[in-house]
Amino acid sequence: MNLKVFFYVGLLFSLSFCGCSGKSFGRSDDTVSLKINRFDTVFYEWIQTDDAAALTFLQDSFPAMTALLGKALFKDTNAYTPAYYDNLINYFSEPTLKTLYHTAITYYSADSVRTKDIARELGATFVSMKSLLPDVQIPAVYFHISGLQQNFIVADSLISCSIDKYLGADYPLYQDYFYDYQLRNMTSSRMVNDFLTVWLKSENPFQGKDNVLLDRMIYEGKILYVMAAIYQSAAYKDLMNLTDEEDDWLKNNESAIWTAIIERKHLYDPDIVTTEKYFLPSPATFLSDEAPGNIGSFIGYRIVEAYMQRTKSDMQKLMKNTDYQDIITQSKYKP
Repeated sequence: MNLKVFFYVGLLFSLSFCGCSGKSFGRSDDTVSLKINRFDTVFYEWIQTDDAAALTFLQDSFPAMTALLGKALFKDTNAYTPAYYDNLINYFSEPTLKTLYHTAITYYSADSVRTKDIARELGATFVSMKSLLPDVQIPAVYFHISGLQQNFIVADSLISCSIDKYLGADYPLYQDYFYDYQLRNMTSSRMVNDFLTVWLKSENPFQGKDNVLLDRMIYEGKILYVMAAIYQSAAYKDLMNLTDEEDDWLKNNESAIWTAIIERKHLYDPDIVTTEKYFLPSPATFLSDEAPGNIGSFIGYRIVEAYMQRTKSDMQKLMKNTDYQDIITQSKYKP
């Protein structure tokens, strides 16, 4: 199986974390529903019984996900060996994880309104993405459980969400492992946003220098801009899941942020440590005690927004343009 495989742990902009309001901001379209392949429940039946027939059914029904899960959890590529399955059984037999697993598949039961709403919104938003970016394929969608590890598994034509990372900010087990700024996004209302953002990034991978702030900012800004167009009425505030106070701070300090970037010579300086600070979900205290996280994505969005207003480019051309200097030059960005 020749796959491009990505494991997303703590996601993009506010992405796999945030979710302060608990309110979904996606499109609603009752005529479109995307099938969610329930690898999670079939896998659960096998680990509960360790039955040979259940394992055969799992392998026959979900060959790709059965192989990918071990790679995601243990970096194990030797799928279909006895040791591979022993590792999976042992991992998911831990009592706390067994409880988490059962809670997650109950919370997202196939007949629940919550799961049906996610399927409908995924269908509508993936269609919207396809209309804006015709080259993007619509993937097969799966659910799995990771034991609070990676949020998503992505391969050539599939994407799977670790639903145990979306049980609500007040889920008791989360309190021991995650910060408040992370808990805000661990809600069902954020799942579709994360699905689309991860898939959009996998279909349009970053092409630039990881250690250069300009390249990273504009790439993240492009993703945010396209996501806002997919949702039509959504703004960066909703996509980044900012509180009103955080949004006000960014608006009031946009010019100061940009000035700090220029004066500190961070825009072109190939320093990965400095660049990463602008995209962490934790508060950007290196700029201000009141600054929210992921400031780089916000500035990138504002640059791309200015670029699109000036050039009237379409989404396809925007995503294909990897000349980040050209984008900032044509944007004439000056907050």
